[in-house]
Amino acid sequence: MQLTRFQELNDLLAELTVRTAEILDANRVGVYLQGSFAVGDADLASDCDFLIPVHEQVTDKQERALRRLHDEIPTRAAFWCRHLEGSYPVADELQTLGGLGRDWLYIDHGRHEMQWSTHCNDVVARWSLRERGVALAGPAPATLVDPVPPEEMRAFARAAVAAFWRDFHTWMSLDIGWGQRYAVTTYCRFLATLATAEVLSKRAALLWAIDHLDTRWHDLLQQALDERAPYDAGKPSRKESVDQTRTFARYCEELAGSGQNLTHLTAS
Repeated sequence: MQLTRFQELNDLLAELTVRTAEILDANRVGVYLQGSFAVGDADLASDCDFLIPVHEQVTDKQERALRRLHDEIPTRAAFWCRHLEGSYPVADELQTLGGLGRDWLYIDHGRHEMQWSTHCNDVVARWSLRERGVALAGPAPATLVDPVPPEEMRAFARAAVAAFWRDFHTWMSLDIGWGQRYAVTTYCRFLATLATAEVLSKRAALLWAIDHLDTRWHDLLQQALDERAPYDAGKPSRKESVDQTRTFARYCEELAGSGQNLTHLTAS
C-alpha cells in the first residue's frame, strides 16, 4: 500500500485496514484518510487523521476490540504509531450536518484510551473527506458525505476564530515555540476558509496568508512556515514572536468579526 511517502505509515495503515475489517466485519463501511494526508503537505509534523465509518453503532464487543487495538499501537517504538488520530462515525450521522454534535468513538494521537467525542464531527472533517478524502477501503468518499455549503464552512471558521484564543490557552502556551507557531498557523487556516470556503493544509494556509494578508505580518508568517516541526515542549518561543502573535490574533479576530466572507482576499 503506497499511500504516503512514509513506508512505515503505509504499513501501519495497511494493518489498520486489515484489523478493523476483522473486528467490525460487515459493519465497517470503509477506511479513509482526511486531514493533512488528504488535503496535502503532510510531513513529520502532521498527524495521520482517519475516519472508519460503520453502518450501525459499534457493539460492546467491537468497542472492546477496538480499544485493545488502539491501546496497543502507541506502545510500539515506530514513529507513526504515536500519530494516528481518528474516529468511527455512524455512516448516517456522517452523511449530513444533522449528525453534528453526536459523539463518535475516537482515539487521539499518542493516547492509549479511546473516548466518545465530537472531535472529528465537524464540517471541516466532512469537507476534507468528501472533497479530498483518500479511500483505503470502501466506496468513494464523496458518496458518504453530502456537500458542505460554503456558508457552513465560513460560519464554522468565524466561530472558530472567536473561540480559539480562549480554548488555546486551556492546553498550550505561546511561550512554547511549537504553540506559538501553531497559533499563527491555525488563525491562517481559519481565515483561508473564510476567504475560500475550503480547507487548506497548514503549509498552504501560511502561503495563502503571506500572499493575501497585510504585509506587516510577512516575517511572522514566514517564521511559522520556516520553523514548522514536530511537537517539542522543550523549545521556547522568541519574545518578539510571542508579542507579534498576540497582536496577530487581535487582527484575525477583527477580520473574522467584520461579518465579511473575506472573498476579496482571494484576489492576488
